[in-house]
Amino acid sequence: MTKISAWLYAARLRTLPLSISGVVMGTALANLYGKSDLLIFFLALLTTIGFQIISNFANDYGDGVKGTDNEDRIGPKRALQSGLLTSRELKQGIAVATVVSLLLVITVIYRAFGSENIALMLLFLILGIFSIFAAVKYTVGKSAYGYKGLGDLFVFMFFGLLAVLGSMFLYTKYITVTALLPAVAIGALSAGVLNLNNLRDFESDKKSQKNTLVVKLGYVKGKRYHFTLLIVAFITMLLFTLQHAREILQFLPLLAFIPIGIHFINVYHIKKPSSFDPELKKLALSTFLLAVLTYISYNKFL
Repeated sequence: MTKISAWLYAARLRTLPLSISGVVMGTALANLYGKSDLLIFFLALLTTIGFQIISNFANDYGDGVKGTDNEDRIGPKRALQSGLLTSRELKQGIAVATVVSLLLVITVIYRAFGSENIALMLLFLILGIFSIFAAVKYTVGKSAYGYKGLGDLFVFMFFGLLAVLGSMFLYTKYITVTALLPAVAIGALSAGVLNLNNLRDFESDKKSQKNTLVVKLGYVKGKRYHFTLLIVAFITMLLFTLQHAREILQFLPLLAFIPIGIHFINVYHIKKPSSFDPELKKLALSTFLLAVLTYISYNKFL
């Protein structure tokens, strides 16, 4: 494998559809309120992809140096674990991705607010820095919050609330109460993807003392928690759709819950942890589908 291929492997491009779902949903909400800006959309997507790549590099590094990525792990081998990249190279990759992401943050907030809104620019710059810090601290360092059962909370906040509402604010300069509903839906489904990962790695995480929420709750309660996340996502999107739908096309997002419902049934019947792995991709793509269908439903320019 070439070095470029190794970096692409470490970047885990398959995780990107889930990471940009919040931006797509936030843009859909802005469109609903009559706001649109293709350059903001493009820059916001690139910024979010940058955050996700930082997170993937840091996760590879953090779990690798802690020994969590070992022969007991069921999922795909990581770059450090398999020797494709060294810990030093991954640290350099994190640094480069951080610089690029900060430049993207500055660019998108300048486009959105201009030099006359210094306060908003500073606020979003702080949020951007905090997002990068959270992406790194998930598994890196002694105080890594992913090892304390807080990963789900941070994923819900950053992939859901901040991504959706923050993206919407870039266009509209305001947030509505009902916008919280799709933000909660995306956050719940994103936390569900993480929970599947933790259900799959339950035994290896427990041995490595990586105290994810599933390790804290136990395997059976971890599955119940997963079902709760899926139900919350459906209810919040249903409420949002019933409130805003004015034509049949705007019920389109609810179709995303057909594959999510099938996923619900599959997870219910899973007995072996290894069987969770294919469901990660299905739920991640279903979340992306939900965001795209919402974008189509409320984009007046399609």
